[in-house]
Amino acid sequence: MIDFYKYQGAGNDFILIDNRQGTYGGDKVNFARTWCNRRFGIGSDGVIFIEESNESLFEMDFYNPDGSQSFCGNGSRCAVAFAKFLGILDTDIVFKAIDGLHHAELVGEQVKIRMNQFGAIEKIGADEFIDTGSPHYISYCQGSDMRDIVTYGKSIRYSDRFKSEGINVNLIQEIGNHHIAIRTYERGVENETLACGTGATACGLSYAEHHKGSLSGVVMVDVKGGELKIHYSRTNRVGYFSDIWLEGPAKFVFKGVIDA
Repeated sequence: MIDFYKYQGAGNDFILIDNRQGTYGGDKVNFARTWCNRRFGIGSDGVIFIEESNESLFEMDFYNPDGSQSFCGNGSRCAVAFAKFLGILDTDIVFKAIDGLHHAELVGEQVKIRMNQFGAIEKIGADEFIDTGSPHYISYCQGSDMRDIVTYGKSIRYSDRFKSEGINVNLIQEIGNHHIAIRTYERGVENETLACGTGATACGLSYAEHHKGSLSGVVMVDVKGGELKIHYSRTNRVGYFSDIWLEGPAKFVFKGVIDA
């Protein structure tokens, strides 16, 4: 029998398991495919195993519902909140993920994690590609034109360029000064999710690149499950940012036991 904990970050929900003592030693891919199922399992946007790490306070081993692996921003924030519950945090919060080490901060009930950017923002016609630990395709919508994100997302995700590795697809709507709304189709989930941390980060950086102003700033990002904040600083290289942070809620939902 294995204890699991359910957390959500702006509607992105995750199954978390403290595996530092090797509680679960089975096939993690099959575990994710089984228990992420919303009809026959627990239901979630991913599974996170908290593992021991020689490089940091803990390692976050994340699996999408289809068993694939990637970096997950909101999942990372939930992992930090779970690590706080487990009592394994320190004054300097550093954890390991699939894309490397990340720093984190607790801000009241909010969790901030430092994000990575891999490569410059790439233009694809009127659209863009940004890798913030997971790859993201970004398209801007005019006015109230938000399109059907699932149909549109699949058309990009399964296009010739992206079908082998997959890609997350985002629609952005500008709704105010440093304030945007997004919808995201996530690979691995193969559907729209209520939030996507790496997607919010990618869209926030895209907005900042479009609206050049101060050397640093914050972009408010409305997602279907709540609100996230993207903190950033500019660099002297076009399309590159530094000191990137994703901030938002990470809340415990319930605890359970499964026979796995």
